[in-house]
Amino acid sequence: MSGINYSEKIPNNVNLSEDRTLQRALEHWQPNYLQWWQDMGPDGSQNFDVYLRTAVSVDPQGWAQFGHVKMPDYRWGIFLNPAEQDRKIHFGDHMGEAAWQDVPGEHRANLRRIIVTQGDTEPASVEQQRHLGLTAPSQYDLRNLFQVNVEEGRHLWAMVYLLHKYFGKDGREEAEALLERNSGNADNPRILQAFNEKTPDWLSFFMFTYFTDRDGKFQLCALAESSFDPLARTTKFMLTEEAHHMFVGESGVGRVIQRTVNAMNELKTDDVGKLRAAGVIDLPTIQRYINFHFSVTIDLFGADQSSNAATFYSSGLKGRYEEGKRTDDHVLKGNTYKILAVEEGKLLEKEVPMLNALNEVLRDDYIKDSVGGVDRWNRIIEKAGIDFRLKVPHKAFHRNIGSLAGVKVSPDGRVVSDHEWNQRVEEWLPSDTDRAYVGSLMGRVVEPGKFANWIAPPVMGINRQPVDFEYVRFN
Repeated sequence: MSGINYSEKIPNNVNLSEDRTLQRALEHWQPNYLQWWQDMGPDGSQNFDVYLRTAVSVDPQGWAQFGHVKMPDYRWGIFLNPAEQDRKIHFGDHMGEAAWQDVPGEHRANLRRIIVTQGDTEPASVEQQRHLGLTAPSQYDLRNLFQVNVEEGRHLWAMVYLLHKYFGKDGREEAEALLERNSGNADNPRILQAFNEKTPDWLSFFMFTYFTDRDGKFQLCALAESSFDPLARTTKFMLTEEAHHMFVGESGVGRVIQRTVNAMNELKTDDVGKLRAAGVIDLPTIQRYINFHFSVTIDLFGADQSSNAATFYSSGLKGRYEEGKRTDDHVLKGNTYKILAVEEGKLLEKEVPMLNALNEVLRDDYIKDSVGGVDRWNRIIEKAGIDFRLKVPHKAFHRNIGSLAGVKVSPDGRVVSDHEWNQRVEEWLPSDTDRAYVGSLMGRVVEPGKFANWIAPPVMGINRQPVDFEYVRFN
């Protein structure tokens, strides 16, 4: 078992006590982190006892222990997957060489940038979700929100450890800056735009954890291939926790759909007005939320052609999703890849060097993965005997980065005029009216086993507990 030392002020499995300078630096950062959690973490929840899962080891058998704990007392710490003996670099120009245990000088700036960008997303999502606890649809959901929040906090710790240990004074300054930027702050926003968007309601939260945390999965998988071994080991363990966030999203949207189709069958109607009068979220509104969150998330992968992506790959800093399962030469110098372009008002594919298109490769892998959950949501609708299908929009829809930025494309992939876009945008993206309606449903339900009218209960509780278990104790 790769155990974690919980007797330390900062729980860890990296022998922190043997590096006194690093330990002191992180112990100096810790109070600032706790102050950030107090100021920007879940609103009004500091004294709740929450039924949380804590890592006790990093092996698959024993990494989760459940119990009630106050969130500010959660044992955040630094956990890396066990080292792989004699690990070799398996892609890029250094293929076959020993994996790096320290940062090569020539890659220092790029590695720092990658770690800071990943680190910045973690506290950003906590800030975006700060007020959601005040409108939780059930205790079960409130607990899941808090579990996601504490794990995003731990992922911040994971990146801060790398900055402190491997990047000296620069790393310490970057670690401070991670607590100084805030989501949506006009003067000091988060690095990536999707992490400055509001998460105003629980439908947005479920969409965020399904779509945007899935971007996290793909970015972490690409970093888990890194030639910089401490980064690869760190991100591999983070992926274990990320899976829960996507489960919260997929099951959450599924339960919203379940409640809606139940109401449609009870009332024998698909009339949006009647369904809204009954207090459920109609399927066309769910589709518009999918369109918004999917399109905002696929922008996170970056421009479709990127010299940085080529550099990161060839240097061995960041691989592809499941690099080891691919059958090419893992150097890609002569390979090409198709990306979308717009010519004479039409979308068409063009071949470009694959090294420059690696953001697009990762985006396409992500899109394939995203479709699976949407298919499972459709099975709920199908089972209810309702003729309606949810789908992810075309990847050129509502894009704000790369060659498709600002091009007006419908969800089914037609290039449209500004006039048609303006006429139909409220069919395709959530309108102010949609958001106000969904917002109007958000009222706090905290009695064990009770659920808001707009969402169905889960099939089972957490860690084999009953659905009406006291997941949160309000002290």
